[in-house]
Amino acid sequence: MTNFIPIFPLAIVVYPGEKLNLHIFEPRYKQLITECFAEAKSFGIPAVLKNNVAELGTLCNIKQIVHTYEDGKLDITVEGVHVFRVLELVMSIPDKLYGGAIVHHLRDVSHNNKRLTVKVLALIRELHRLLQVNKEFSKPDEALESYDLAHHAGLSLEEEYELLGLRLESQRLEYLNRHLNKILPVISGTENLKEKIKLNGHFKALKGFNFDL
Repeated sequence: MTNFIPIFPLAIVVYPGEKLNLHIFEPRYKQLITECFAEAKSFGIPAVLKNNVAELGTLCNIKQIVHTYEDGKLDITVEGVHVFRVLELVMSIPDKLYGGAIVHHLRDVSHNNKRLTVKVLALIRELHRLLQVNKEFSKPDEALESYDLAHHAGLSLEEEYELLGLRLESQRLEYLNRHLNKILPVISGTENLKEKIKLNGHFKALKGFNFDL
């Protein structure tokens, strides 16, 4: 399906099903959010990479306006719906401060691979242990999918965007699996180095080399 949507470009990647809290302070986006909420309309958050609006983004629904400030600023909660591809940016809309885009909505194939999901989840928890990070997931383990795991895996913005472009659940899980298997040995090595540095200067009880062997 192809249609026109208002857009709010941000230097983040939003995944379908993700809930995101935003503080809205720019006049153009205060207008966008106020109108979309009043009319129960969705809007798009295309990613901004290297100071350019990227091709892919996520359609979002406004779940709640949490707080409205006296100066019109807003605290809101939005939820990602599905991924779209920008076909054409529309920088100026009559009588509007914000812009929009003609987009094509992408179909997703989300057949879960439970075995691979469990493996990726274990790797993420090992990553968090090494980094001494304590983060909880918003769903029980058996309900988690790649989009739920992606922000917890230590991906860069560019890597999160690459994952957004994968249409198969199995592809996304394998992407996370490869990434975690690549970075975990590096982080583990860093942790070992930190321990060695901490021990420097301590009295060490080390067994000497046995020349009689």
